[in-house]
Amino acid sequence: MPLRSKHSKTRTMVLIAVLVAQAIVLSLVERMIPFNFNVPGAKLGLANIVTLTAIYLLPFRQSFLVVTLRILMTAFIVGSFSSFLYSLAGGYLSYFIMALLVYLDFKNLGTIGISVVGAVAHNLGQLLMAAFIIQNAFILGYLPMLMLAAIGTGIAVGLTVQYLLKALKATRLFQNN
Repeated sequence: MPLRSKHSKTRTMVLIAVLVAQAIVLSLVERMIPFNFNVPGAKLGLANIVTLTAIYLLPFRQSFLVVTLRILMTAFIVGSFSSFLYSLAGGYLSYFIMALLVYLDFKNLGTIGISVVGAVAHNLGQLLMAAFIIQNAFILGYLPMLMLAAIGTGIAVGLTVQYLLKALKATRLFQNN
């Protein structure tokens, strides 16, 4: 195995570990912020900053690993089994839709539009999991309220990712040599 290949693999593993750690920290910080949308289940979605950044910077398999490890480790640290299921459903649906939009090159949406779509998908995934768990589809009635919250949080996350990507791409770490 050439040295360059080993270096690239190590560098990628470190990058994935750093992104997972950042997402976990953002999830923990979010839990400490007394922000109330007056809608059950609505939250800021700060960890989605890392998810969307990973989608833009890493291949599919590696960005998916970031999301999976973040969900598993956050649930292990501060969650319950039910919160794990909600995070898994929302996180995966959001991830797959955002990744699809990025990889299919929907440039007109930009990071903000993709983030808003991802935030709505996250809420939908969580509500679908809740409907499955409680065996009652009426919980989907919360979706319009959650969508309103998702628009605001999606814009904030997307704008943050837009500036973050610009800054990261200016570093040597993400230059294509």
